[in-house]
Amino acid sequence: MAKHAQATWGGRFSQKPADLMLKFSESVSFDRRLARCDIAGSKAHAAMLAHVGLITASERDSIQAGLDAIGSEIAAGRFPWSAQLEDVHMNIEQALTKRVPAAAKLHTARSRNDQVATDMRLYFKAACGEVIQRIDGAQRAILAVASAHAAVLIPGYTHLQRAQPVFLAHHLLAYLEMLQRDAERFDAVADHANWCPLGSGALAGTTLPIDREFTAKALGFVDARGRPRVTQNSMDTVADRDVFVEFATACALVGVHLSRIAEDLILWASQEFRFISLPDAFCTGSSLMPQKKNPDSLELLRGKSARLQGNLQTLLTLTKGLPLTYNRDLQEDKPPVFDSHDQTVLCLEVLAGTFTGLQILEARCAEAVSDPALLATDLADYLVRAGVPFREAHHVVGAVVKLAEGRGRPLNQLSHAEVQPLHPKLGPDWVSAFDLQQAMARRRGTGMPGPVQLRRQFARWKKLLG
Repeated sequence: MAKHAQATWGGRFSQKPADLMLKFSESVSFDRRLARCDIAGSKAHAAMLAHVGLITASERDSIQAGLDAIGSEIAAGRFPWSAQLEDVHMNIEQALTKRVPAAAKLHTARSRNDQVATDMRLYFKAACGEVIQRIDGAQRAILAVASAHAAVLIPGYTHLQRAQPVFLAHHLLAYLEMLQRDAERFDAVADHANWCPLGSGALAGTTLPIDREFTAKALGFVDARGRPRVTQNSMDTVADRDVFVEFATACALVGVHLSRIAEDLILWASQEFRFISLPDAFCTGSSLMPQKKNPDSLELLRGKSARLQGNLQTLLTLTKGLPLTYNRDLQEDKPPVFDSHDQTVLCLEVLAGTFTGLQILEARCAEAVSDPALLATDLADYLVRAGVPFREAHHVVGAVVKLAEGRGRPLNQLSHAEVQPLHPKLGPDWVSAFDLQQAMARRRGTGMPGPVQLRRQFARWKKLLG
C-alpha cells in the first residue's frame, strides 16, 4: 500500500499523512516566498551535478529551463501551490518532475535540510540589502530636515528635564548615528549568511563526488576576492540558526531605535512642547474629539518595536533546547524572520515619510531654548576658567540657582551685587556665560554640538550618504 503514502518520502510508509497532519505540518503557506531562492539553488545544483558527471549537460539544460518556466509562473501568480506537498521545495520539484523527466535526478546529493539552509542564506543576503536601502532612505529624510533647519536651537534633555542647549540638527544627526550602526549590523549579518550550505545533505554529506565550491561560486557565496565560501561542518550547517537570530536581533534593534525616535517626535508634537508639526498624511483624528491630531504613525512605530522583540524571543526560545542536528521545530523559524523583515522595511519607510512632511516650529524652539537655566553648566565652566575647582564651581552655581528661584527671577536677571557674595570669582562679566551663541561656539570638540563641529558632521553625512 506504499503507493498511497506521501510521494516524496513515503516509501517506507503504508499510509499517507492524515489531513489534519498535513494542515498542521505544511509550511508552503509561508515559505513559498523562498521560491526565487529555491529555484536559484536548484539551478546551481543542477549545474554542479552536470559538472561532476552525475547528470548530462542536456539534462541540466532541461532542468534549468523548466525551473525558469516555473519561476515565471510563480512571479505571474499562476503557479498552483499545494499544501499536500508540504513546502516550497516539494511543490517546485513535483511540478518540475511532471514537465521534465530528468528532474527526478535533481535531488541527487542533497536533502531538504541543506536545501532550505541554502534558500535562507540567499534570502538573508537579499533581505539585508533591502533593509540597508530603507535605512539609507530614512537617513536621507532626516538629514534633509536637519540641513533645512541648521541654525535652530532646542533644549537637550536628560531625565526628560531641560539640560543644555543643542542644535536641533545635532539631535537629528544622533538618529543617523543610531541608524548607521543598524546598517552596519545588517551588513555583518549578510556576511555571516554568505557561506554555502549545499552539499551538507541531511547531516552527513554524501558519498557522491560533488563539488561544493562550484555550487558556492554559482550562487555568489564568495569572498571579496571571488573565492568560494562553503560551510565547514555538515552537522552544524543544517542545525545552525545563528543567522536567523542575528537578523532578528538587528531588526529588533532597529525597532528600539525607531521607537526612541518616535517618542521624541511624539513629545515634540505635543502642545506642551510644540517644537514640530507632524504631516497630516501620517496622523489620524478622533472619532469623538474633532480637534485631535494623533501621531499614529509614531505610536505604531513604538508598537512594532515590541513585535520585533517578540520575534527575536521566539527564535531564541525555539532553538535553545534542540539537539544536533535538524529537528522539525525549525520549520517555525521562518514566520518570525519573515515578519521581522517585512515590518522593519515598512517601519523605515513610514519613518522616512513622516520626516519628509515634518514642519519645525522655529519660534517655539527659540522660546524654549531661551531659558537661561540651560546654561547653568556654562556658568560653572566660567568659574573653572577662573581657576575654581569644578566641584566647588558646581556648588556655587547651585547656590545661584537657589537664589534666582527664591527671588522668582531667571538666572541671568540677577544683579552682580546679588551673586558676588556667593563667590569672589563671580566677576562683573559673570552674566556673559548666558550668551547662547558664545556658549554654542565654545563647544568645539569632536562630537559636540557647536557650529564648527556641526558643519563637519553635515559634510561627513553628505559624503556617507552619497
